[in-house]
Amino acid sequence: MEDNRILDSMFPSDILPKVYPKEPTPEEKAEIDDVLNSNIFNVMLNRRSQRKFEEREIEGWKIDIIFAAADTAPTAGGFQGFEIYHIIRSELKQNLIKAANNQPYVNAPLVLVFCSNPSRIKLNFHQEILNKFSVQDATLAAGYAQLASHALGLSSIWIGMFNEHLLKEVINTDLEPSSILCIGYPKKMLIPKPKRNLTDLIHTV
Repeated sequence: MEDNRILDSMFPSDILPKVYPKEPTPEEKAEIDDVLNSNIFNVMLNRRSQRKFEEREIEGWKIDIIFAAADTAPTAGGFQGFEIYHIIRSELKQNLIKAANNQPYVNAPLVLVFCSNPSRIKLNFHQEILNKFSVQDATLAAGYAQLASHALGLSSIWIGMFNEHLLKEVINTDLEPSSILCIGYPKKMLIPKPKRNLTDLIHTV
């Protein structure tokens, strides 16, 4: 990619060298270019939750893009009141299965736990409001990471059912978890399910 202004504007400088190597192979260059030029509407329309992943390692540069995408999510006051825990130890993934109501697909190639961190939000509001902002921040970041994963040819499953106490023990934090995002190469690409008719979904008041 002769002009990497897209990369310069989207990714922090410490991530750039990993995402776009100085001397990429033609295959890497083509794949990275395709990802950066993805049509966001195609990504949203074709995304589908996946519970069966290949036992295949995800390339490091793809993980970096997923992290960078989460970093671009809008947050309250721009304070980014959330943290991401990247789970890589196999024994911790097994413990996460127990914490997540014995859902086996939590043991995926890439497992991210999104937690709210209201202490980062320096706004003059009641603590209850800051907590709400922080949960919203973490949720938006997870959503951006999920869309980026699909654009990279990966699939994901969003886990919202878990025992908060057990999950906090597994990742050794006092922060409140908002979701677990499990990502990997799908064993089979699924066709998106039909959604609600927009006339039923949208309420004009």
